Amino acid sequence: MDVPFGFTGGEAEGADLGAMLRQLGDLMSGQTGPVNWNLAKQSALQAIGADAGTTGADAEEVAAAIRLADVWLDGHCSLPSGVQSTEAWSRRRWLEATQPAWSKLVEPVAARVVATFGEAMPEEARSMAGPLMSVMTQVGALMFGGQLGQALGALATEVVSSTDIGLSLGPPGVAALLPEGVSAYANGLEVPLDEVRLFLGLREAAHHRLFVHAPWLPGRLVDLVVGYAQGISVDPHRLEEMARDLDPSDPEALQRAMTEGLFEQEPTAEQKAALVRLETLLALVEGWVDSVTLAAASPTLPSIAPLNESMRRRRATGGPAEATFASLVGLELRPRRLRDAAALWGLLGTRRGNDARDALWSHPDLLPSAEDLDDPIGYVDRNEGGEPFDISSLES
Repeated sequence: MDVPFGFTGGEAEGADLGAMLRQLGDLMSGQTGPVNWNLAKQSALQAIGADAGTTGADAEEVAAAIRLADVWLDGHCSLPSGVQSTEAWSRRRWLEATQPAWSKLVEPVAARVVATFGEAMPEEARSMAGPLMSVMTQVGALMFGGQLGQALGALATEVVSSTDIGLSLGPPGVAALLPEGVSAYANGLEVPLDEVRLFLGLREAAHHRLFVHAPWLPGRLVDLVVGYAQGISVDPHRLEEMARDLDPSDPEALQRAMTEGLFEQEPTAEQKAALVRLETLLALVEGWVDSVTLAAASPTLPSIAPLNESMRRRRATGGPAEATFASLVGLELRPRRLRDAAALWGLLGTRRGNDARDALWSHPDLLPSAEDLDDPIGYVDRNEGGEPFDISSLES
């Protein structure tokens, strides 16, 4: 049998239970909080498998692509460069470099998931549980850590940069591409690898301009994900069935519960509202990056049209981010309104100029709404000829 939660073991019939328990103790030792990061890291590294690493040539190619990208963007974006340094990341390096950001993002979600177990228990059961609740918390942290690690490991094999999923995951100001991911992305595109690298470098550099010069943005995206998580609830009938049917000799059962209907499937009204806000903001981020990248590359990069279309399809129809969050809490992190947002930013740049377009990022209340994405032309028409955007009235 497969050994769950990322444990290592011997043959199916001869697995050493004592060794497994000792390994379990090691994984839980010193771990506090709603996520067991020891297990998450171990599971992720197993999912990543062999890692090609990076070379000095990789670092030079990434640095050259980012430098050229920033030069091109200067003529089509009023936000200055947000890149302080460049790096070529292996998949394992991506896992290490993004772990602090994942902690901020998923620990509030995990805390809510673990809390739902106690909330779903009958009152008399909770009063009798006593010390067992702390054990259940550790088990929940272990369960979430194993699931998270598998998701992050899968994500590491697909991402191409530090901002690939539309969130600021790496250290501030560090623009990074994953050479192994860039090569995999280029497969089948019939586009020279150096052009693919430059295109992805443009997107990376554009994301950094936005995240650095709209400092409220990374935190707002995290807050919206956490806001969605606040509505997570456990199906009490499913929990009772799981408790009744759980076989202590089958430790995979608890892990399977994460993906087999334990959580209530119908989102609450609050979750639906949070999801609309999150999808809208993601679409605005990705639409802006799409628009400025297309404008910056069109005069010089011959393959920009097919490259941009391939990225739009990847982001809009379900990229690596969607699979990661869907496997954890059923949240699809997808910019569904990407094309509408790109059209809106493009029209704003054409009619009002790059300065007025980019000034909208100075304050969250200035950004277009989901209703504005329904009618980009109408939104631009309504704002055409107006005064330059000013946040002073919002701060008074």
